[in-house]
Order: sequence, then C-alpha cells, then structure tokens
Amino acid sequence: MKRRLFVPLVALAFGAYAQYYTNPVISSNFPDPTFIKADDGNFYAYCTQGPLGDIPIYRSSNLVDWEYISNAFPDKEKRPSLLPGGNLWAPDITKVGDKYVLTYSQSKWGEEHLNGLGIATASTPTGPFIDQGKLFTSDEIGVQNSIDPSLFITDDNRLLLLWGSFSGLYMIELDPETLKVKDGASKKQVAGRAFEGSHIFKHNGKYYLFASIGSCCEGDNSTYHVGVGRSDSPTGPFIDHNGKDMIDNGYTLVISGDNITRGPGHGSQIATDTNGDTWYLYHGYTKGRAKEGRMMWLDKILWDEQGWPYIETGSPSHTPQKAPVFK
Repeated sequence: MKRRLFVPLVALAFGAYAQYYTNPVISSNFPDPTFIKADDGNFYAYCTQGPLGDIPIYRSSNLVDWEYISNAFPDKEKRPSLLPGGNLWAPDITKVGDKYVLTYSQSKWGEEHLNGLGIATASTPTGPFIDQGKLFTSDEIGVQNSIDPSLFITDDNRLLLLWGSFSGLYMIELDPETLKVKDGASKKQVAGRAFEGSHIFKHNGKYYLFASIGSCCEGDNSTYHVGVGRSDSPTGPFIDHNGKDMIDNGYTLVISGDNITRGPGHGSQIATDTNGDTWYLYHGYTKGRAKEGRMMWLDKILWDEQGWPYIETGSPSHTPQKAPVFK
C-alpha cells in the first residue's frame, strides 16, 4: 500500500507555484465546466450558472486558485436567443484562428426537441462574447436533445463539432472561417444513447472520447460517472478496453462517485502541465451539501501500460494532492 504524505489543510496554494491543493477547487455551484489556456498564459473556465443559465468566467494561473472575472454575456439584451425562453447550458470554449469561440446549448429542462446549439465569439477569453447565432436545432439536424457541444481541431485543421445527450453522440464538420456547418458535411454517430457531456483528447497518437453516463442532477442520489473509448482516428470508431464500440454503449470507467463526492462528471477539457501530467476538471456534488450545487473538482489523469486513462483511486480525491506545475 502506498503511503500518502499528509499535508495540513492550510496555505497549500500560492499562485502559479501551488504545491498542494484540496478539492473542490471551486466550492460553489460551477456545473458543466469547460476551460482554455489563453494566450496570456492563464486558464479561463466557463460553466452553466443561474436561473437563466448565465455563463460566468473565472481565471486561474494554476488550475487551483480561481477568481471571478466577468460574464460571457454581460448585456442581457444581447444574450443568445436561439430559442425563446431557452436557458444557456453546457458551454465549450476553443480558440479558432484569432477568435475565442464559445459554443453553447440552449434548451429548457426536460425538453428534448426544442433545443439546439449556437456560437459566440470574442477577441479575448474574458469577452464580452458576441452571439453569431444558431448552428442548428434538434429538429433541423435530426438529433433529439442536441445539447452539450464540444469542438475539436484535428492535426490537419479540420474543425469537428461533437454533441449529444442520451440520444446518441454525433459529430459534424464546421467551416473554421464561417463557424457554420461545412457545405456538404453530414452528421456521423460516434456513440450510443448512454452518454452526454463528451469531449475528445489526443494522447500518444490515440484519440480518446470521454463522456458522462448516469444521472447528473439529483444531488446525493446522482449516479453520474465518466467513461472513455479510444480510436486511431478523431472520428472513431471509439472502442473500450474490452473491444466494445461506444456505438453499442461500451466504455472504460475513468471516475465515479463515492461517499463524499456524488455524481462526478461533465469535464470538457484536459490540461497538460509543464511536467507532462494531464489534469481533469469536472463537476460533482459534495454529499450532504447538494443545495450548494455542483462544485468544480480537479484530479490528475494517469495512464496505464495499455494507454487507458484513470484516476488513481477511481473517485475524486479528498486529501491534499500535489498540484499541477506550470512554469
């Protein structure tokens, strides 16, 4: 058994040179987190928040210490209105060319047809973001519950949009200039109906499709967890460690809840630090404190000898951990 060094829960983090941290790294409501490392060297995180689905922006130099900076759409009159009365959910942030591109969902709770995806852009990660309008609605694209977008840029600069929530995960190519569906592009299903909150990460020449499974939003009763499949291509097929295709709902478990953290999931990016370690930001409830919302947690992703990602204990860390290193 490995012995873990105990570090007092005081003064563990100091700016970019944090040595240790404890979860959660944001101990207030911060569901569906996405983040980007910007040109200024800082990280910027975005999430779903508020009764109308505002998208707050937080900044950090180290993934550990976060401060509120602004709102993606500070002028309520200029908020996206893809669907009347729809809420903004589950954003994704990516830099495409010289633009910071915020892809968002707009929907109503429990509605699986009147929803869709849109794009907003800004010249800086702090915005304000200018809405560029809708990409498509569920009915237009023929995919029920078209929410939870994620962009991925391939090595040959193709811009792929991944999306879906418990009605299949789908992918389609966008035009990086217009940020609209590329002429002639058609959707492709890459995973079955078990998944939502997905994203792709390339590691050692393989493409890993991370996705969330289970119930996201039932407090202490949430069953959310994260699984993964991998492929030699960014468009799949994505296969789990037993050889089962994610189209058939196969997946390899990455992280699940425990008696302290309930419903961990919906990470949408992975960061690589100076040491080459990979880090995962995701949300989860603290058991017994569900009214405080889904907080943001940070854990290192390890890779086994066969190249499969996992969290050391299989569940969120609760004791002091060595922090990411950014120099």
